[in-house]
Amino acid sequence: MFPGAIAQEAPDRPAVIMATTGQVITFAQLDAAANRLSHVLREAGLVAGDHIAFCLENHPRYFEILWGCHYAGLIYTACSSRLTTDELNYIINDCGAKAFITSKYKTEQAQQVVATTPNVGLRLMLDGVIDKYDSYEQVVDKALATPIDNRVDGVDMLYSSGTTGRPKGIKLGLSMSPLGSPTSLSALCGMLFGIDKDAIYLSPAPLYHAAPLRFTMTTHRLGGTAIIMEHFDPEEYLRLVQKHKVTHSQLVPTMFVRMLKLDDELRTKYDTSSLKCAIHAAAPCPIEVKKKMIGWWGPIIHEYYAGSEGNGFVYCNSEQWLAHPGTVGVAINATVHICGDDGQELPINESGTVYFESKVDFEYHNDPEKTKSSRDPLGRGWTTLGDVGYLDQDNFLYLTDRKAFMIISGGVNIYPQESENVLINHPKVVDVAVFGIPNDEFGEEVKAVVQPVTMPKNQAEADQLEAELKNFCRETLAALKCPRSIDFRAELPRHPTGKLYKRLLKDEYWKNSGRAI
Repeated sequence: MFPGAIAQEAPDRPAVIMATTGQVITFAQLDAAANRLSHVLREAGLVAGDHIAFCLENHPRYFEILWGCHYAGLIYTACSSRLTTDELNYIINDCGAKAFITSKYKTEQAQQVVATTPNVGLRLMLDGVIDKYDSYEQVVDKALATPIDNRVDGVDMLYSSGTTGRPKGIKLGLSMSPLGSPTSLSALCGMLFGIDKDAIYLSPAPLYHAAPLRFTMTTHRLGGTAIIMEHFDPEEYLRLVQKHKVTHSQLVPTMFVRMLKLDDELRTKYDTSSLKCAIHAAAPCPIEVKKKMIGWWGPIIHEYYAGSEGNGFVYCNSEQWLAHPGTVGVAINATVHICGDDGQELPINESGTVYFESKVDFEYHNDPEKTKSSRDPLGRGWTTLGDVGYLDQDNFLYLTDRKAFMIISGGVNIYPQESENVLINHPKVVDVAVFGIPNDEFGEEVKAVVQPVTMPKNQAEADQLEAELKNFCRETLAALKCPRSIDFRAELPRHPTGKLYKRLLKDEYWKNSGRAI
């Protein structure tokens, strides 16, 4: 399905509600606006299979852009609004965008990329206009609201967040299927999560990320309403659940942590009983955090592990997770294999690289080496996202960490996710990153950078808190897995989707491994 099909049955049903302003966009309005944009794109010479890029905040017109590109059969790249100019320029050129849409919010970068993106023939700006850009409103609003001819489904080509290196476009290929053809995600969302026409889906994350973009569009395909938060705030999230009687939502573990660390009186004053399904993904959830969420919201917490690559989907509900604490679930549409560095499969309960055996094929745009590195070295057609984990006797998958962040200290492999999961449960910790830093004797040693509830006022307070956290970690884990030193910062470099930019911290410390508060 697609918004136009829903509009025929329920034209006045809200498709989008903006959380801050309360602005409502109906399915009829969304479909008409998407049609107008598809006409503009077609008249600008873009045909099915061409690329387009856009970069803007969680804007009220974001979905008409998504669906307008989709209606036109384009390959569309949603760019992070937090990119540097160099990164934005790189993505626009790398994806081969023939058109670029942005907003006045991104004025400075929009101007800077004009001269360095010569293949872009159409430039549109929302909420204002600058040199070399046309007004989105003036161009699109006067276009025809009727469907263009020969509509086929477009497809996204999203870029990795860059948490482990330069962002790469994940190319899935254009099917050229008729508009509204069934998707595997629609089937999974209906079957596993119960998303349907009555769903009120609250999205607290930036729409340019794979999960918010794909799940909100899928909600539209199934006839449900998407409520869009411009920015995540833990209390505001709870208020919106109560106000709109939200039934479905997708979060990341850091959002759970921040809600749980609200004062009990504040946290419990909001009615969350309307929630039927709270989905989380993007990063492993510490066991104690998830136990607390299930205790608070009930057994409505669902988890999946998947990547933008779409090569596998691992899932578990609350009951399954409680029987296998710490798991990310069992594979739904693929077979999971755990392999050593030589490609040979490992026995149960032994950690190695996680490979998916599935029918889905993908490649990293303009990066054959990265594409090759994601393939099974023994040529069995399996693919990996670069994560490390193990399977138990019931075939449930447990993620250990990203292979790129494994610490080798004195010949011992250490996965920092273990100590992160312990430290985040300390009442004085808001956020934490653990990684390896240089050590002359052992090669690497374990380092933690912590965002505390209250920053230490001086070195003595920092030393005291550091000792307390080290002891807390050693109560649960072997000393070699715990940080040898801890630094404190007011905020960690975390992506709005919840992903931690650990690479930035690690790079900093490898350049300068000295202590800092």
